Amino acid sequence: MIVVAGEALIDLVPEGTGALTTLRPALGGGPFNTAVALGRLGSPTAFCSRTSYDAFGEALLEGLRRAGVNVSGVQRGPEPTTLAVATLDGGGSAAYSFYVEGSADRLFTAPARLPDGTRAVSFGTCSLVLEPGASAYEELMRDTSARGVFTALDPNIRPGLIPDPDAYRARFLGWLPSVCLLKLSAEDADWLGGSPREWLERGPAAVVVTRGGDGLTVFTRDGAEHSVPGEKVEVVDTIGAGDTVNAALLHGLSVRDALSAEAVARLGADDWTGLLRFAARAAAVTCSRAGAEPPYAAELAGAPFSR
Repeated sequence: MIVVAGEALIDLVPEGTGALTTLRPALGGGPFNTAVALGRLGSPTAFCSRTSYDAFGEALLEGLRRAGVNVSGVQRGPEPTTLAVATLDGGGSAAYSFYVEGSADRLFTAPARLPDGTRAVSFGTCSLVLEPGASAYEELMRDTSARGVFTALDPNIRPGLIPDPDAYRARFLGWLPSVCLLKLSAEDADWLGGSPREWLERGPAAVVVTRGGDGLTVFTRDGAEHSVPGEKVEVVDTIGAGDTVNAALLHGLSVRDALSAEAVARLGADDWTGLLRFAARAAAVTCSRAGAEPPYAAELAGAPFSR
């Protein structure tokens, strides 16, 4: 079981250009997208979050169920669902404005236990920014790591939600001793400062940096660096692409029974190249269609790490 911890929200996706274009509601949130992608790839997955009793909250849970994700541990509340308004640039990249005050996911509390058979827990995005939930997710991360469970972090930076960038950067460094796999975009890395080598010294067994259409690179503790190019595809938008990479990495490590820091350290060049290519292919499928629509396992049949 891979547990994904973090927010589920509604993306309002523009269907044209200009501030007053029609907005289409879509299920989203980085952790939500990661959980759906894992479920579609065939990994046993559970979601750890807090959602609203409103219609959007019900739709989010139903989306997870359709992907085969276990939602029995999701907390519920009467507060509204968080909304994220996306703006697309000419290349399909999205920027977001958030409506988060008083929303249900902010009131998450750390659970007493995780599902039986949990082998990994993934964290990231808004859930690690918005209090009081952020402190609860941080508590869960530290506790999970202390019990020897594989932890993954995708910070997925949303600058508009971070009132004190320096404080967040310091907090990010404080998470790294509890992280086995750090995955982030080149833009996130630039915003955070530092470098993969510096972050590796603080704890992670591997750091994966995504560069959009230019591909992915992994940096490992033994000084190795492996890169693959991006898959060529006609991009509709990039919503959910990074979340798909995150899921593909976790799925691939699970297939190789490598969900531990020790197992990650044993992966060689061929292992990493295959895993990164699988992630690049999965992300390309997501980019080829509107919104966060990660691929099903059958769409990647024949690719490394597919089941």
